[in-house]
Amino acid sequence: MALGAVAEPPVRRRGSDYAQLSRRISQAGLLDRRPGWYVTRIVLTLGAFAAGWVAVFLLGDSWWQLPLAALMAVATTQVAFLGHDAGHRQMFRRRGPSELVGLLAGNVAVGISYGWWVDKHNRHHANPNHEDEDPDVGAGALVWTPEQALETRGFGRWMAQRQAYFFFPMLLLEGLSLHMASIRAIVGREDGKYAVPMRHRAVEAALLVAHTAAYVALLLAVMSPVKALLFAVVHQALWGLYMGCAFAPNHKGMPMPTAEDELDFLRKQVLTSRNVRGSRLVDTTLGGLNYQIEHHLFPNMPRANLRRAQPIVRAYCVEQGIPYAETGLVESYRQALGHLHEVGRPLRG
Repeated sequence: MALGAVAEPPVRRRGSDYAQLSRRISQAGLLDRRPGWYVTRIVLTLGAFAAGWVAVFLLGDSWWQLPLAALMAVATTQVAFLGHDAGHRQMFRRRGPSELVGLLAGNVAVGISYGWWVDKHNRHHANPNHEDEDPDVGAGALVWTPEQALETRGFGRWMAQRQAYFFFPMLLLEGLSLHMASIRAIVGREDGKYAVPMRHRAVEAALLVAHTAAYVALLLAVMSPVKALLFAVVHQALWGLYMGCAFAPNHKGMPMPTAEDELDFLRKQVLTSRNVRGSRLVDTTLGGLNYQIEHHLFPNMPRANLRRAQPIVRAYCVEQGIPYAETGLVESYRQALGHLHEVGRPLRG
């Protein structure tokens, strides 16, 4: 979708539009760290996560492990949200403590590479929804533009025609995909160099090995191989589904800028993002990602401040004549699926 018809022509101002908004946010104290909130969140989240694994151990060789695996998928996703916040330095200003929490949440608890995720996610934030720059909209199992769809062949073309119908089932494989991408990022090389920059490659590799060994050992120690396999399938599938459902409403179906679109930082972030309305329960369920516009404008803003920042950002966008997308959760999925279906139209024609 071209952005020329959406964004108003740039107007020269004494200061940038983003700088004016940033001053308002800063004056409201919304960029200040929230240590008390994060200490409580970390204790509750990691406490529930640890309690879940204790329950797995105590329950033993029982088919009730499968419902418990579903609950552990929820707990695992909540831990992953902590890793997301650490990656954006929402908890601490200094790199060291942020990386420590990120490695513990990502590599140790969840089993994905924190360094790989930070590199990938930073590139997404720099150019959201940009086909050539954002790794989240590159052609793969799904395609995001008609041009990508037309380049598919064989089974990929068949899938592209029907991808909207397969979107949620495919998310069941997202957990496995994240684990595999982490391994490739750590060992993958191009032209004699590692393909993904990573500050603590050896540490991350060791932590991922330790996570995998502990995960497999615990499951096999307390239940039969069949139950252990089924537990892992349910846990990893539902974790991937939950993660995908948390991230899908944010940008899918929103405008996709190209090199021809000259957008300043404010418009690039706002026009490509979508907020999801809801209560504080929605805030918790989606890890604060329902305030995607505010998060993209101020990535290091503590999650607890996003709700308070929203009316300031929304009012400022109204002042500047910038469209501010906000919808309900179900409608956000409808829009995302509608976009996926529309992308495959050239192949169905």
